[in-house]
Amino acid sequence: MQDRQSLINKINSLKKERNAVILAHCYARGEVQDIADFVGDSLGLSQEAVDQDAEVIVFCGVSFMAESAFILSPEKTVLIPDADADCPMAAMVDVASLRELKAQHPDAMVVCYVNTRADIKAESDICCTSANAVEVVNSLDSDKVIFVPDKNLAAYVAKHTDKTIIPWNGYCPTHNQILAEDVDLAMNEHPGAEIMAHPECRSEVLEKVDHVFSTTGMIGHVKSSNNNEFIISTEQGILHQLETENPNKKFYPVSKFTFCPDMKMIDLSSVLRCLENMETVVTVPKDIQVRAKRTLDRMLEVKRNR
Repeated sequence: MQDRQSLINKINSLKKERNAVILAHCYARGEVQDIADFVGDSLGLSQEAVDQDAEVIVFCGVSFMAESAFILSPEKTVLIPDADADCPMAAMVDVASLRELKAQHPDAMVVCYVNTRADIKAESDICCTSANAVEVVNSLDSDKVIFVPDKNLAAYVAKHTDKTIIPWNGYCPTHNQILAEDVDLAMNEHPGAEIMAHPECRSEVLEKVDHVFSTTGMIGHVKSSNNNEFIISTEQGILHQLETENPNKKFYPVSKFTFCPDMKMIDLSSVLRCLENMETVVTVPKDIQVRAKRTLDRMLEVKRNR
């Protein structure tokens, strides 16, 4: 096994040779975040890929994130260091079943969470993130909305809209396993801490916390908050960035089990192999890419029209 610094040196050398940029999700391993050019949420990173002059995008996340990068930058080579890194929630919805639900509700528009595969985005009317889901839903002309694939995010949206929400029965295993009891225990252990939760959490969890934020929202709030202690109800990989950017503040995971195995598959060795062998290349068929990009563009148009 090569030592850490040797791996980093080789990665940096190959990155320059390949004209590559490394993007890491904030749930990735800390060692991967440290060598990344940019760390952030899935859509933000994909948008960052568009703005970069690099010819190669190394996406340290899960497969749907790399697909989104390709959808927005099809002229670039998009690589994922571990082809097995996938999102269980994204795998809970398939095109055939979604088409059946659409046929049952022909008057409904389909909103897909960005945490979906490209073919599901292509079947949808508009995309959303956890940060703008309510805004996107409220922007639609339809009074009925099919929301895929996260039932917990759908429930959160339903509480902030007058529209009828038809939820898909999917969920993020990492967020869904956080229970109200976990919040109670964490609050008792750290009584002075602010507690934040991701909207992929269960409704009963969201009802107990001080703030409901996307990952980007959490990072921004911590920077501006006068509080020095925070309980974080999301995948614990985000603690690395929070601690790095706020060394004088303390952070506690709501549970020691807030761990996504897929987000931790990529390590320094796999990043090096990825750059050495230029694999695994992520692509999306042209017809799906065009239709999926339309859903992302419509979402971005909502923001521009605010």
